Amino acid sequence: MSVTAEVESTSITSVFLDECLHMFFERFIPTFPVLHRATFVFRECTHPLLLNAIALGSLYMGPKDAVAKGEALWRLSHTAIATSWQTMIKHRGPHDSCKGIQLVMTALLGQVYASLSRNRGLRTTSQIFHALGFYWARHCGMFDIDTGTGSDIPAIDATPQEKEQIWHRWVAREIQRRILLAHYILDGQIAQVSGDPTSVRHAANQLLLPSSEAAFAAETAEEWVQIMHTSSTLTTTFKDVFRSLFPRTTLSTPALTQYSALSCRVILEGLQSLVSECDENDNAAIGVPTRGEIRRALAQFHTVITANQNIQNTAVETLEILLRWHAICLDAATDSTRLARHLCARYAMTQHIYGGGRGVASSTSLGTSSSSALDLAAWCSTPDARRCLLHAVAIQDIVEDLPRGRAHAIHMPTSLFAAATVYAVFALQGRGTVLLPRQVEWRDVLFEDMDAAVILEELAGQGACSGTKRFVRGDSQIPEGGGRCSARNLLYDLNSMQKLFRCLSSQWGIAIEMEAVVDQWIALCH
Repeated sequence: MSVTAEVESTSITSVFLDECLHMFFERFIPTFPVLHRATFVFRECTHPLLLNAIALGSLYMGPKDAVAKGEALWRLSHTAIATSWQTMIKHRGPHDSCKGIQLVMTALLGQVYASLSRNRGLRTTSQIFHALGFYWARHCGMFDIDTGTGSDIPAIDATPQEKEQIWHRWVAREIQRRILLAHYILDGQIAQVSGDPTSVRHAANQLLLPSSEAAFAAETAEEWVQIMHTSSTLTTTFKDVFRSLFPRTTLSTPALTQYSALSCRVILEGLQSLVSECDENDNAAIGVPTRGEIRRALAQFHTVITANQNIQNTAVETLEILLRWHAICLDAATDSTRLARHLCARYAMTQHIYGGGRGVASSTSLGTSSSSALDLAAWCSTPDARRCLLHAVAIQDIVEDLPRGRAHAIHMPTSLFAAATVYAVFALQGRGTVLLPRQVEWRDVLFEDMDAAVILEELAGQGACSGTKRFVRGDSQIPEGGGRCSARNLLYDLNSMQKLFRCLSSQWGIAIEMEAVVDQWIALCH
């Protein structure tokens, strides 16, 4: 009764609901393609699924009370799931391959909304319940997806009715796969913020790569048939991709497979999950690659990302993928969440962005003894700190380059906050202005001097010491000729970031808390 009373008190109208659902498909789905607008039927959806979609759409609405209305709808949906999931798990759509798909989708959308909310209670709820989607999916048999072959594609001259029927069945199966893959993406990001381990082993993901965005975006059965007849059948699993990124020989390079933006994001969260299983001293869990091996995989995947531009992904999608890539590379050098907690603790600041059991007491993780406080000045002089700085600058530049209409991918707030953390540490240690290589060679940022590939190149006389490599090593003699260096004022950049958080907060409320922390860091710098 209290939940429904809250909804009634916000004066929600049918016009508002329609507008929110429209914005959900117009603004959210392009950045998170898990639902198919052309075949979406309202009457076939459970009410909680619609409520969560509408709640997400409300984040893109102009009126000031839109957020309050969206949160009321989210609470209504959450209450329905908590009390009626036993009934929802039996629901099966007309084209679904198993029961419970809409329940798992509802959980996904609800957790996206809650995990990025300004409301701390909602964020805590997303962290506590984020594994449920996987449990429900396994119980319903969602992972047993019929992979299909080319034989289930209708012939060009098939009847319109046959094409329509097979298309709807294909879309339902593709949505099922994408829901699961989106849970992998969200699992990685929630785990990073909460400080808890991921719910599943990402590197063991045996799902096939999703179909091309062109096929999924087809608006008619006829258009879909034409695309499918010119597309190759997918047989690669994500487990295969991870195996290719960690070859037995150091100098092997994975094939430049055409990965969609969604596939790239799933792969990156898998690499992030491996990073989280290594501490800063490179003591990885049994069976987990070392930090150096993960960095090599990230360097190889950078080539894959840039090669996919204009093949599978647009320039904007490539920027969004690179944004997450830089954030993960930053964490592969130093855990940004732990660094932010140490920084706030050092100056007696309260923050509610990052939590979890890995508290500030683990100062050994950043290269100091456990009996003393973290020496931020000493950290700033390390190669890993300089690596972090290069990635932080790249993150800020990408966010500023993204079109305003696409500047709301779900990984953007945490990526930008990681960059702000690095800036703040350098600025507070009196390093407000830094000289950086103008052209960054990311391979030289990620590869260490002791990597076998680097040693072999230097023995062969091919390992010329680039400006990037000299910067990472801490060589003050970076050549300045030919405009190869640029000065960055980190305090100025930190002020610019504060405005970026303000823009992000119109969609993702957590950016409001991030801006408040950054504002305190800026005040300390003056």
